[in-house]
Amino acid sequence: MRKIIHIDMDCFYAAIEVRDQPSLRGRPVAVGGRPEQRGVLCTCNYEARRYGLHSAMPSALALRRCPGLVLLPVRMEKYKQVSRQIQAIFRQFTDIIEPLSLDEAYLDVSHSRHCQGSATRIAQLIRQRIFEQQRLTASAGVAPNKFLAKVASDWRKPNGLFVITPAEVTDFVRRLPVEKVFGVGKVTARRMAELGIATCGDLQAWPLEALRQHFGSFGDNLYRLCRGQDDRPVQTQRLRKSLSVEETYSQDLTTLADCRKHLPVLLAEFQRRLARLDPRRERPIKSLFVKIKFSDFSQTTIQSPYRGSLTLAHFLLLLERRYREHPRPVRLLGLGVHFQSPQQAQAPRQLSLAL
Repeated sequence: MRKIIHIDMDCFYAAIEVRDQPSLRGRPVAVGGRPEQRGVLCTCNYEARRYGLHSAMPSALALRRCPGLVLLPVRMEKYKQVSRQIQAIFRQFTDIIEPLSLDEAYLDVSHSRHCQGSATRIAQLIRQRIFEQQRLTASAGVAPNKFLAKVASDWRKPNGLFVITPAEVTDFVRRLPVEKVFGVGKVTARRMAELGIATCGDLQAWPLEALRQHFGSFGDNLYRLCRGQDDRPVQTQRLRKSLSVEETYSQDLTTLADCRKHLPVLLAEFQRRLARLDPRRERPIKSLFVKIKFSDFSQTTIQSPYRGSLTLAHFLLLLERRYREHPRPVRLLGLGVHFQSPQQAQAPRQLSLAL
């Protein structure tokens, strides 16, 4: 039986800014790009969320909804520095740590001798030390697996702790809304509502074959997760699934020719990032893709199998194919690659970066 803790820092970027500028306390604060540069919010504090603001919202819209918003630029090096200091606190209790981002991580404390082996007390102590050393708050969830620990950390946000013991799993998941299940987004939740499925208890009434029929291969995950089952270990070495770059433009790209002009710049930046990866740790490339976000904020992605080289011509072909299907002003362009799964990666392969 595992003892998993999920730590999630509260409004991390914005909280650091408020900590460093006490005059901002109590005011709506967001971190993100400037509205005149088509920027979006990275995060915002709870005072700003009362106005309906959220991450990835266009900064211009956020300022219209909340005219008193304090919009601050991103200080990524500062956030990384604080994140490293917080992870040093984690390592005081366990070496089995899986960072999900700068502000979020799983910890496996199954065999930790701290606090007489109590995962709940360890989580309490971690939150206490984060506040004492960084003056920041964190929410934590404690559970027998990663899925439930992540659900638990969100249960009493902000600055909360929620514990799901093994004896409580069955009753807890039976009442859990399906929207809390990993992988269930708005579209899937609507489909479930149409089928009369609102809770994990409703899902448990469905046999595996019926779930597969309605939700494809995702039905297998639903069958396990709605019963609170998740065997994924906390991975200290996370496998990279993809690598990409993207750019939001200050003025819409109104023609295919405009889009074509910007693709070489994106590819050059992508190649720089790819060259920095350690080839001994990365798996072979499976496919390449182009992402387009239109002026109405709808977006689409098109991909093709990797054929041994990453040339500009390959990405241009994908761009042209998808743009001609949807000829509209473009707000954002992106490109990248997906890597093979561990099962697919049989042997290392040399990458060609030819333009």
